[in-house]
Amino acid sequence: MIVIPTIELQNGRCVSLRRGRLDEAEIWHVDPVERAASFAEEGAEWLHVTDFDAVAGDGDNRDLIQRIIRETGLSVQVAGGIRTRERAAEWLELGAARVVIGTAAVLNPDVVHETAKYHPGALVLAVDVFQGKVMSQGWRETSAFEPADFIGHFDSAPLASVIVTDIDADLGDTDATLSLITSLAGCTRHPLIASGMVRGLDDISRLKYMGNIAGAIVGRALFRRQINLAEALAVAAAPRAKDPAFI
Repeated sequence: MIVIPTIELQNGRCVSLRRGRLDEAEIWHVDPVERAASFAEEGAEWLHVTDFDAVAGDGDNRDLIQRIIRETGLSVQVAGGIRTRERAAEWLELGAARVVIGTAAVLNPDVVHETAKYHPGALVLAVDVFQGKVMSQGWRETSAFEPADFIGHFDSAPLASVIVTDIDADLGDTDATLSLITSLAGCTRHPLIASGMVRGLDDISRLKYMGNIAGAIVGRALFRRQINLAEALAVAAAPRAKDPAFI
């Protein structure tokens, strides 16, 4: 299992959102490129970057993300506003290692199958869950899909992985989130990445011993200094039998 630090961008700044509320961003007064470089210095190989302006359809942070890709040496997984095969291909041509599709998978599932077909192993499916249903439009709209059925629909696609974010985790019920992640990991042949539930090293240790968990995306805990990235990477990298490969 690996730990993937994340940088979430809004108006050129590093932010964290509470339950996806774009108008209630917690702003971190750090340079995004410098912070990404610091993650690399601490041993990270991957970085997850979400562009909230692209999610909202109100501009984007493309130039900033391109700098992160060019200047840090990290393998960057780009998310936010990627809703067509053409946009996914554009990011891959710009140097992204992987692209993430979430809302488009809910609104137009064929986009996922088509994009994965043309870019096998480069597409990640994002599944945001709130109160047992898959959400879309930046966590603002509830779909009719239950997460297990939704993930199963894409089981034949050559995806790199599936990211599951339990929006309820912001309420602090880590045990319920772990149960959800574990259940969904057993429903797919794709490696699963847990997002939004890590607050300390114990959470990483717990995830590590669950089946089919390939990684954990960590953001707010790093910015709040609740977790030291180098220590988190070491905990995640310690040998475990039948560890699913992320790379």
